[in-house]
Formats: sequence, structure tokens, C-alpha cells
Amino acid sequence: MRKRSPTHPGAILREDVFPSLGISVTEFARHLGISRQTLHSVLAEKSSITPELALRIGAFLGNGPQLWIEMQSRYDLWQAEVKLKKVLPKITLFKDLLAA
Repeated sequence: MRKRSPTHPGAILREDVFPSLGISVTEFARHLGISRQTLHSVLAEKSSITPELALRIGAFLGNGPQLWIEMQSRYDLWQAEVKLKKVLPKITLFKDLLAA
């Protein structure tokens, strides 16, 4: 497991995408067809990029949904690994159960 959490895609949007676009959160949300509150929650890293939102962002930015959904997936998996780091080593491999 990596020591540092992958960057939340909301941080990428907030720090890299918005400055280069030069538009407001309200305008970006309007183009995506979502509420400003929904977008703000993602930008604040309180909400995830859902598959639907990844499709919308990818369509608007022209880079497709895969990039956004993969960033979210890497972030979510890392968070889950941290949460379960004491539990996962205790899980017995299925093949080891068969051999017993």
C-alpha cells in the first residue's frame, strides 16, 4: 500500500481544471446539468465522482469518463485499505481453506 493517499478527483478539478477554464462553479455546474451544491461537495472532497458525474465531466472537458472514474476508484480503494488494514491480514485465502 502506498503511504500517501491518491488525490481526490475533486481536488484535481478545484486546483487544476477550474483555473485553466476561467469559469465559475455555478457556470460549470450548469454546463454539467447538476446543482452547484453537488459540484461544490465534490470540489470540497466530501462527495465522490459517480459514474454519471464522470460521464458528464468527461463529456464537457472532452477527456472521457474513464480518467475521472479511475481517479475516484484509486482514492476510494486507498481509503478502504487504510480502514481495513488490521482486518485484511486476518482473512484466510480460500485456497488455503481447501488445502486444510
